[in-house]
Amino acid sequence: MKKICDTILDTVGGTPMVRIHRITRGIVSAEVLVKLETFNPGNSIKDRIAVKMIGDAERAGLLAPGGTIIEGTSGNTGMGLAIVAVVKGYRCIFTTTDKQSKEKIDALKAFGAEVIICPTNVDPEDPRSYYSVSSRLAKEIPGSWKANQYDNLSNTAAHYEQTGPEIWDQTDGHVTHLVIGVGTGGTISGVGRYLKQRNPAIKVWGIDTYGSVFKKYKETGIFDKHEIYPYITEGIGEDFLPKNVDFGIIDHFEKVTDKDAAAMTRRIAREEGIFAGNSAGSAMAGVLQLREHFTEDDVVVVIFHDHGSRYLGKMFNDDWMRGKGFLEKTGMAARDLVALGLSTELLSVECNEPVADALRIMSEHDFSQISITNNQRVIGSLNETHLYEELIRNPDVKSQPIESIMQPAFPFVDISTPVDVLATMITPQSPAVLVRDFKSDKTFIITRSDVIRVL
Repeated sequence: MKKICDTILDTVGGTPMVRIHRITRGIVSAEVLVKLETFNPGNSIKDRIAVKMIGDAERAGLLAPGGTIIEGTSGNTGMGLAIVAVVKGYRCIFTTTDKQSKEKIDALKAFGAEVIICPTNVDPEDPRSYYSVSSRLAKEIPGSWKANQYDNLSNTAAHYEQTGPEIWDQTDGHVTHLVIGVGTGGTISGVGRYLKQRNPAIKVWGIDTYGSVFKKYKETGIFDKHEIYPYITEGIGEDFLPKNVDFGIIDHFEKVTDKDAAAMTRRIAREEGIFAGNSAGSAMAGVLQLREHFTEDDVVVVIFHDHGSRYLGKMFNDDWMRGKGFLEKTGMAARDLVALGLSTELLSVECNEPVADALRIMSEHDFSQISITNNQRVIGSLNETHLYEELIRNPDVKSQPIESIMQPAFPFVDISTPVDVLATMITPQSPAVLVRDFKSDKTFIITRSDVIRVL
């Protein structure tokens, strides 16, 4: 360790590894070690790729002194880029989604970055998406460079050159399994490639989330848009295939629910004294789900990507957890409504179909509302009150595509969500809730009348 660093960038990397005790005791027979990337100056693993991507861009002549760095980021990569930009004198403009925590956005602004918030529930190709907006800005602003962490292979290279060797050295080459949440794919692909070159027997397992395409694509080679729907877990999963995700390196994907990830994020702090972020909770929950695959001779390394301080308004907030139905409560839950037959499996209409089709289906099934999809991905909704108003205003609307009058999509919740929480989520603006049963891979719709029957 350097006694005195010339700049804060010299402190990136060399993060500690810590043994997990209480969470895995009596459940996982293997030794479980976590690589704490929260010790980087920006409190996340993304500091590593920020230094590498900017350095490579400078050497390639893509980023000149006084230039502007542009990126679509959930916060952590932006933080790393912003820190490097401060030291090297660059301007930063970041686009992010309205799903991200306020703490992440405020942290970016603290380093002088400009932040543009974009809607989450749109396709990557949509001009409103944070991918598209960042690409447009990169074309419009002179002297700008888009980091493009998803497809910039300097991301993977950073972990191949630095993080992978650190893990090998810290475990004295005894690591047998690598478990990492997969978002851009750079971490798992870079570290996994390095470790497999040292020992091809090492297993590399990626943690995915429900609502993401990675697991099915790995297992079938099919990019299935039906897998895509809104989810809460931050930092992992995607609705497209980043170039940094090397599926040949990853041996298996394990999906973890939003609820399990959030609950485990809190447990890590309370049981291990480690203040880590949402993706750490997802990764550790994944390790417990995979416990049958480990032996007492195995050494499992899990990467904790970022710091818990960025989730104080979410996973570490009881009101937020309660509002999402993530805190265990007694009483009737959504699964009971499904079991009693009070809720129905989701029936939807494609957004490019005429309004008349929605009217017909709602009439045939006596639905007061219906979900609207794009290639079977839920993107909106339509309730009878709004439909009635539109028909009165303009009877010809029946021949127009449904997307021209659709309303925001109904919220998604886990099937274990308590009924009293569902009741607070059903409002005049959102008269229904979509309930996802991850085990059966089915989605159900619960309306105000369904809840009234059991209250």
